[in-house]
Amino acid sequence: MEEAPGFVTWVNGHIDRDITQSSFWTVNFTALIITLAVIFFEWVSASKPSAIAVLAWLGVLMVGNAVLHIGAAVVDRAYVPGVITAILLYLPFSGLVVARLIRSRRVSPSAAAIAIVVGATPMLAHGYMILFRGTRLF
Repeated sequence: MEEAPGFVTWVNGHIDRDITQSSFWTVNFTALIITLAVIFFEWVSASKPSAIAVLAWLGVLMVGNAVLHIGAAVVDRAYVPGVITAILLYLPFSGLVVARLIRSRRVSPSAAAIAIVVGATPMLAHGYMILFRGTRLF
């Protein structure tokens, strides 16, 4: 909710192909559906593959998103909608999930790191394109 009121305006101030408020909500609702699917997979499976899926999706949704928002605030030297949520919610929650999955012994620390980095890569590429190229990945 912190991001919603101003993010579209912020993004459109950086890119050559504008996004709409409708596309913002479509992306966010799609992410919610994927999140529910990943949670369901973890809930019914509690396996190494489900743990890797959780970590990879966490990489996209929270870690990559947090890095994008924090990096954007540093580059812009200004508030970016979503940066407070990234710092106060995304990063601590991500740390708790990673720690829990490592403690479960279904993933090693190195496997967790790889899954998160691979998962975060599309979001990081998207953020790079917005901040430094004036375009977007999707």
